[in-house]
Order: sequence, then C-alpha cells, then structure tokens
Amino acid sequence: MTLTVEDALQKATETWRRLGIAQDTADEMTEELAADLAAAASDGRSVTDYLGGDVEALATSWADERGLRPAHRHLKETAVAAAQGAALPALAAVAFWYVCWSHLLDPSGESLTTTADGQVLREVHTFANPGVALMWVGLPVCALAAFFLVRRAVRLTLRYHHAAATDATVPALTKALPVILVAAAGLGVALGFFGSYAVGYFQLLFTVPAALAAMIGATAAGAAWVRHRTCPSAAAIG
Repeated sequence: MTLTVEDALQKATETWRRLGIAQDTADEMTEELAADLAAAASDGRSVTDYLGGDVEALATSWADERGLRPAHRHLKETAVAAAQGAALPALAAVAFWYVCWSHLLDPSGESLTTTADGQVLREVHTFANPGVALMWVGLPVCALAAFFLVRRAVRLTLRYHHAAATDATVPALTKALPVILVAAAGLGVALGFFGSYAVGYFQLLFTVPAALAAMIGATAAGAAWVRHRTCPSAAAIG
C-alpha cells in the first residue's frame, strides 16, 4: 500500500497526540512536516522514500530531538497491561482449583441396599479424584501462560507508547516474572486457606473473587515495580 501525504500527516499527528505533546506544538510540527513532504515531492522523492517507511519512528524522533516528550514512566499503563495478561490464566487457575475442591469429577460415591430382613446396608465406593491430577497439571500451565501473556502485554504497551527504557524493562521483567507469579499464586493459596478456615460455608463466595483480585493485583504491582526500577528518573527522561 502506497503511503500518501495525508496518511503520513495523520499518522504523525496521532503519534504526537499519543506522546502527550501539546496540540499547538503538534499542529506546528504537522505544518512543518507537510512543507517538507511538499519539498521532497518537488524533488521527485516519494513519501515513503523521504520518511523511510516508518512515520511513527520519525514523529517520535522529532519529539525527542526537540525535548517535547513529557517525562512519563507509564507505570499505570504497565500495571494495567500486566493485569490484562494475568486475568485469563488467573481465572483458569481458580477454575482448576474449584474442580478439585468441589470433587466435580470425583467418581467416588456410596450405595444403599436393603436386605430381605429390612436392614439397610451402606457401601462406600472410593476412587481417586481426577480433579486433583487435573489441578496439578493445570496450575503450571496457567503459570506458564501468565508468564508469556504478561510479558507480551507489557512489551506491546510500552512500545505502543514509545516509552523510554523499554529495552531495559522487558528483560528485567522476564527475569522477575517467575518470582512475581509464584508470590501471586502463594497469595491466592493463602486466601483459599483463609476462606476455608475463617469463612466456612460461604468460602466459595469469598475465595474466588478475593483470590482473583489478589493474584491479578500482585502481578500488576510486580510489573509496575520492575518498570519503576528499570526506567530512568523523570529528569533523565526529559
């Protein structure tokens, strides 16, 4: 698809808006870019040739060269991205726990028979609960899925915002995520035990939302902490 002048100007304007550049300044830069593209066209150069094919990179470079990008570590965006990446694996982990806890797949049972003389005989049939094995297989799968989904979500979010120090944050998050996820899982398990011993009959109503919120929140907080540690100070970014 051929890149037109209108497309280039629109994409550049959207990039500057996303970077938080003031509207008046962005309008001036758009006019300057339009003049440059017109001059390039008069010299026989195409838009793609002049811009190098990457309008976002050029627009970001202009903002950096002129010191227009606001200092922003994108901690909130990082936390939200991590929470989004952790949501589905956390929900699946709680589902695996519920299948085990509720004995939903447990084939064990009992039967009652009445003898000729009127006595009732109760016979208990005990089998292994496949829900236990399913849980212990499913939980590592959920953790592995959370690792890749959280890392991917944070990486894409930081790149979308052209955030500083993305190349430092992503490797650091890769190293820290196993610890973060283990801590999040441990928090969920602790809430499960608490619900079992303290809440009692209504533990399911407490455990499911509390464990979900705790695991997702802990993952989001951990990712934001990594971002905070790996992103330069506000003065360095500006």
